[in-house]
Amino acid sequence: MPEPAARVLVVDDDPVNRSLLARSLEQDGHHRATAENGRQALEMLRAEPFDVVLLDVLMPEMSGYDVLAAIESDPELRHIPVIMISALEELESVVRCIEMGADDYLPKPFDPVLLRARMNGSLTKKRLRDLERERVRATFSRFVPEPVVDEVLRRTDDDLRLRGVRVDGTVMFSDLRAFTTFAEAMPADDVIEVLNDYLSEMSDAVLDSGGTLVAYMGDGIMAVFGAPIEADDHADRALRAAREMLRERLPRFNGWLKENGFRHRFRMGIGLSSGPLMSGTVGSSRRLEYAAVGDTTNTAARLESMTKRTPHSILISESTRRLLRQPSDDLVCVGEVDVRGKRSKISVWTLADDPGRSQ
Repeated sequence: MPEPAARVLVVDDDPVNRSLLARSLEQDGHHRATAENGRQALEMLRAEPFDVVLLDVLMPEMSGYDVLAAIESDPELRHIPVIMISALEELESVVRCIEMGADDYLPKPFDPVLLRARMNGSLTKKRLRDLERERVRATFSRFVPEPVVDEVLRRTDDDLRLRGVRVDGTVMFSDLRAFTTFAEAMPADDVIEVLNDYLSEMSDAVLDSGGTLVAYMGDGIMAVFGAPIEADDHADRALRAAREMLRERLPRFNGWLKENGFRHRFRMGIGLSSGPLMSGTVGSSRRLEYAAVGDTTNTAARLESMTKRTPHSILISESTRRLLRQPSDDLVCVGEVDVRGKRSKISVWTLADDPGRSQ
């Protein structure tokens, strides 16, 4: 079957060669545009989308090497296949271009049959890569807010991994109290239905505040604010999500339980901690997961666990309170507590009304 039409940019300082290539591409049903030098080519690439670039190696003012380097260094352009155009005696130049990131080469004078084969090969690779990126987009969009999906993909390398970076963020751990006891006494279908409704409510609170869902752990949730996309107000975002979870989402979830004939009512626990953490994707070529690790993560997890032994539904570290940019008159100090793994006690805070305790 013939390949679908593509948008092709021909870059060559020789007007005869540009014309021949353009005519051959049109005969194969492709849409083509031409540039007579490297600077013009980069301007066109940044102004409109192209599927393939046919790039001459030797050009005045800006060589094919320079254009290729600019394309490979630009996150918006590096996924466009580049086919170098070179005379046979310039084979060493071709090898250099392939090492720099070019996908293929076309010898001068070009053969239309060979051009078609080179084009089809590059387009197939690009379409497979686009399909994979769409799959990753669909996966990421379940864990991060829609506006940041493009930014996440822009920052991934060719194997679609997010490189590890050190960022400052706020980590949230939440847990539904006594859910295991509830699950043991209920039919499996009811357990899954209840769990899905709960996780949907709480996940929306995280995503609506600009957080990233890192993991579901049974009825537990781990989320991070300020990573993988940095946000100066990550502490405010996390606290806003926590307030919504306790004051609006949990009562609504318990109301849904009552409406659907479940007699059980739930409480929940939340731990928040802010500070440096390592952010990136981990796993194998067959399965990747986003991770945010470090002392900040450990502290948030332990604060959440401590809510089980206190009358408080939420414990907020001093590091989070200190980073808040918006006034938070509804916070009250619990005092200094020992946190496993910490050499000294830390101050923790809670919400003044602590609405979860009354559920």
